[in-house]
Amino acid sequence: MALGFLGIVPHGVGQAAGGGNATQSLKQASEAQAQGELLTMFPHRDAAPWYIAGQANVIFQAHPSFHSPYEGVNSLHGAGEYKTSLLGTLYLGFQPWLALSHTQEHTRALRYNTDVVLDVESAGGRGLSQALGLAGFTNIDVVRNPNLGSAPYIARVQVSQTIGFTNELTDNARGPLSLGQKVPVRRLDLRVGKMSMADTFDLNGVLSDSHLQFTNWTVDNNGAWDYAADTRGYTYGAIAEYQDRKWAVRYGLALMPTVANGIDLDWAVRRARGQNMEGEWRHGFLPGKAGVQRVLAYVNNAHMGSYREAVESYESGQDARPNITAHEHFDAQKYGLGYNFEQSVTPRLRVAGRFGWNDGKTESFAYTEVEQTVSVGADYAGDGWGRTHDKVGVTFVSNAIKRDHQRYLADGGLGFILGDGKLNYGRENIVESYYNLHTWRGLYFALGLSHIDNPGYNRDRGPVWVPSVRGHVDF
Repeated sequence: MALGFLGIVPHGVGQAAGGGNATQSLKQASEAQAQGELLTMFPHRDAAPWYIAGQANVIFQAHPSFHSPYEGVNSLHGAGEYKTSLLGTLYLGFQPWLALSHTQEHTRALRYNTDVVLDVESAGGRGLSQALGLAGFTNIDVVRNPNLGSAPYIARVQVSQTIGFTNELTDNARGPLSLGQKVPVRRLDLRVGKMSMADTFDLNGVLSDSHLQFTNWTVDNNGAWDYAADTRGYTYGAIAEYQDRKWAVRYGLALMPTVANGIDLDWAVRRARGQNMEGEWRHGFLPGKAGVQRVLAYVNNAHMGSYREAVESYESGQDARPNITAHEHFDAQKYGLGYNFEQSVTPRLRVAGRFGWNDGKTESFAYTEVEQTVSVGADYAGDGWGRTHDKVGVTFVSNAIKRDHQRYLADGGLGFILGDGKLNYGRENIVESYYNLHTWRGLYFALGLSHIDNPGYNRDRGPVWVPSVRGHVDF
């Protein structure tokens, strides 16, 4: 079983405008082109020091009317609705040392490779109910503030430096964030600039690709990981990552937003920052089968509010309504843990899962309103029925919040995603499935279906069915 099939890659592979993977399909296309297959609309020159690629992803989603005895400002609408999102990205990259190297210097250039990356993105369209009312929202391509519009913006601009500790090289699937075809087996990778923390941390080959796999926020990423990001899912930061044959460790420091779900970042790192630590062990649970396990920890410091203070001030009569923004502190801290795994079962079947937890004392600030999550999923390759690049997948995810957060929503408080006006609490349980059809070169179409129990953790509302149609193209 090739490691690439499990998504075990030397570098991270990118995030779309709400937090999901945007470049894994181009990594897979690079592997296929090396084997004589073309999975992009146009061939790429893998040996060139420059890189130019692009993608477009269109997702149509709808839901029929569902049981909804009441609604609040941030509710998923009980009446039927449909929405379409469009995400487009231009990926540009350059390897200056390879461009200057001669044949005898080529190995040294690979050992000390530098990648310069610039990605330009446009996110348009809308999500169901303006991406409100679900902790595990159904479309990760949706920007969580539709007022930002669809004008192009710089998603990533970063410099990556490899420092090799051996001349022994291993194959690397070239992609927008990892340009080299060969990398040292043992190396230190340093990255700095505008990026997504999900480019590097919490990757999962079964559960992280919003363009060829699942589209739910809490499937593509660990929902309890409130990672540093602006409204579009990006931040400025630095990452140090050590890679060895069977394991890796990584650390990232990034800017936090100035307000919950905000587009502006706080540049005062001493008072506001997101720190992420992860260890990766490339060893599965089944003898002779490829697998990988990852353990994640994070600590955020930012100007965040306290759920308990907001509830107590409201219930004592000091505040007219629960308002967490009135109880924010610069010394506020949120911390959490995550675990994810991938496991090959047969040449076509692989399974994966995640668990996430955070302390839940301070407001959900950057990703979504989840304080504990567990998910398990699987996908099956289509070559068993003569469709080599087709895939079918199914996953289940269950999200939860802690008591102070529950009381806040039950009293009528609003988060940046949730707020039905009151709450009859229950875990938000989601099942998502898809069939992804490869038609020609880099063109794919997918049918998907989600079922959501207790949307927004509310037993009084739902369940909700959400069918979807997705079109995706890699250039």
